[in-house]
Amino acid sequence: MTLKDLRQRVRDRSVFVFSLVVPLALMGVLSLVTGGFGSDDPGLEPVTVAASAANADQLATAVLDTMESQEVVDVTLNRMSADDARAAARSGAADVAIIIPDDFGSSLRSGSSPTVQVVQGDGAGLETDVLISVVVGVVDQLHAASVAAAAAGAAGLPPEAIAAIGNQAAARAPALTLKEGRASDEQLSFQGTLVAGQAGLFLMFTVGFGVLGLLAEREQGTLARLKSMPLGHGIIVASKAAVGYILGVAATGVLLVTGSLLFGVDFGSPLVVGVLVLSVVAAATSLTFIVARMVRTAEQANVAQSILAMVLGIAGGAFFPIQGSGFAQTLLDINPVGAFIRGLGISAGGGGLPEVGAPIAVMLVFAGACLVIARIIPDRGARA
Repeated sequence: MTLKDLRQRVRDRSVFVFSLVVPLALMGVLSLVTGGFGSDDPGLEPVTVAASAANADQLATAVLDTMESQEVVDVTLNRMSADDARAAARSGAADVAIIIPDDFGSSLRSGSSPTVQVVQGDGAGLETDVLISVVVGVVDQLHAASVAAAAAGAAGLPPEAIAAIGNQAAARAPALTLKEGRASDEQLSFQGTLVAGQAGLFLMFTVGFGVLGLLAEREQGTLARLKSMPLGHGIIVASKAAVGYILGVAATGVLLVTGSLLFGVDFGSPLVVGVLVLSVVAAATSLTFIVARMVRTAEQANVAQSILAMVLGIAGGAFFPIQGSGFAQTLLDINPVGAFIRGLGISAGGGGLPEVGAPIAVMLVFAGACLVIARIIPDRGARA
């Protein structure tokens, strides 16, 4: 029975449309609509800097060279007088003006802290903030070196030792360093969340083809004939559920692989991803048992499946993250679609099977609860 139904569903183009074509098309449309949202590229614009510094001052030149050579922002550096630099920033000819005083180098060598003036133009933004941070960092490091050298000189150390101390202070590592990292859970990129969310959403539609087969047998009168055979009602229902489960695993796997190739997403270990797929399909398939007992016709089943798919998909974060608190957050946490996305996030962050234990447990408990509910509620179709 399972093989016969699978052959029928494979011949039915609607399976491919709802399971593959529609979700892939929706992924593409949402990706185009959102543009580069969620991209790892910060999108910083080039910056024009009007700089004023004494040409003979090597330390001032070192500050400008460091600002120009950093790789975060593309900088165009124009050297001019202090008045011209201020005027360029105020007129919009430059995004920012950096005015380094003529006594910058001599002040540092004497242990003083010189003042570097910064004039931001009207178009100043994140890019100029980055450059200002670079300038502040370099000046602070040079000042630390000069203070250390001055203290060494005051202590009567020889010139070689003073130079070594100054160089060591200038080259020292900062007390606190920041490094962009990635947590080991729930850190899917925007594209990754899009692929995982659409796979989880349309899984609810795909597994519904199993219950539709059961209702079709009932409406055509062939279910009664099957029941008259020495098979048992449980075997018949299990056969129809197996159809939905197999279709769900195949469609979800294809969507994840195709989405990964199209959007450059890495979900991590194939073994972990495979276990997550098997778990979420089990949860979705178990829900069809409830639908099969609550409806009387295939049309009603279609409506019920669509409602459940959209509610669970949206609440699980198929389109955008959903946050709640208290009892509402508890309901969101037991959503199998949300658990599936969280599990893929853990896997993408390098987590193994032990780390995805919680999302898998949520999906399996959801499946078990649906099976229990399906045994308790009355079968409306049988009374039709």
